[in-house]
Amino acid sequence: MSETYFPDLKDIMTAAHTLNEILVPTPLMKNRNLSERYGANVLLKREDLQMVRSYKIRGAYNKIKSLTSDERTHGIVCASAGNHAQGVAYSCNKLKIAGKIFMPVTTPKQKVNQVKMFGGKFVEIILTGDTFDHAHSAAMEECEKNQSVFIHPFNDLRIIEGQATVGLEILQEVKDLIDYLFIPVGGGGLLAGVGSFFKQLSPKTKIIGVEPAGAAGMKKSLENGKVTELLEIDNFVDGAAVQQVGELTFDICRRVADDVITVPEGKICSTILQLYNFDAIVVEPAGALSMSALDDYKDKIKGKNVVCIVSGSNNDITRMEEIKERSLLYEGLKHYFIVRFPQRAGALQNFVSNVLGPHDDITYFEYRKKTQREKGPAVIGIELQHPEDFKGLLTRMEEQGIKYIYLNDNPNLFEFLV
Repeated sequence: MSETYFPDLKDIMTAAHTLNEILVPTPLMKNRNLSERYGANVLLKREDLQMVRSYKIRGAYNKIKSLTSDERTHGIVCASAGNHAQGVAYSCNKLKIAGKIFMPVTTPKQKVNQVKMFGGKFVEIILTGDTFDHAHSAAMEECEKNQSVFIHPFNDLRIIEGQATVGLEILQEVKDLIDYLFIPVGGGGLLAGVGSFFKQLSPKTKIIGVEPAGAAGMKKSLENGKVTELLEIDNFVDGAAVQQVGELTFDICRRVADDVITVPEGKICSTILQLYNFDAIVVEPAGALSMSALDDYKDKIKGKNVVCIVSGSNNDITRMEEIKERSLLYEGLKHYFIVRFPQRAGALQNFVSNVLGPHDDITYFEYRKKTQREKGPAVIGIELQHPEDFKGLLTRMEEQGIKYIYLNDNPNLFEFLV
């Protein structure tokens, strides 16, 4: 793709002027806990404090405001896992344009309700498919049928220019060189926009893209030297779960990103809990991506100025149990087993007395008694206080002659039983 597709500073400034109609700059705040933990000056760009609780309003409004009168009369269509949909919905309501928004069936209910609230009477929501790509296909069929304008969540120059205004605000607020900038990556619109702005005005800043390990489309594409579709993805980080990044965003990102790294979903969950417990900051999984990457760069960022973009806070409270569970599994504090207990009185008591450590806790127990069987299987979940306690637990199980199957390393069996 031609170099002419690189976002122009003049167009980014125009986007910022357009967004002044509806937005005020989000704060860039020093985070004391992260700064002390990594020995760095860590600043958080709080896009979670946007009116729609994510940066997506920037690209959506910039794109929709640029449409001609004729394009507006045909209505607009978008496909989104949530945050882009909210930005489009708000823009439709503000500009009085009819819109249809296609969302995966798996979209958290909280995000669906938010889209309804922001769009009001100007927006119709259609839930279809299990992933963004399924919803995208249905949206494209709608556009072809009614000649509607498709508002892409990332692969559009006006969208990218809108997202780039996040970078403009960062550089307007800081005086010293930003050594590292960590940017969450889904389809690549934010990385393409902010990265291109920094490369032109702060070229010494290292631009680090961060993806969830279960949906690392940009990293895979960069490794292959071309846009590569992922056959399967983990939808947990729904704001960044994209099977295929855009041709345009890929072309820009490969030129502006100094590195693109991945972080496990469990680590993202730990970051969500830490931000909530230590800083009273509520973020969605995609919003925790940039801070989750700091461990990978802990030796490089010491004594440096670091900015992490907090991309969104549209988290459904009903997901917190899953977030806690994934965090415990990642931290090595939660372990599941199938244990075959002798079908006699006192078997479980012996397990509790002689196998569990003083701080171990059984948090899950499911037992089925088999008639005319000497042993009955039970699925047991044990939560530890420290990861290093696991070795002692296994040792005591061996010493007591406990027959077991460890489920954490068997994802298919784990998902079926737990």
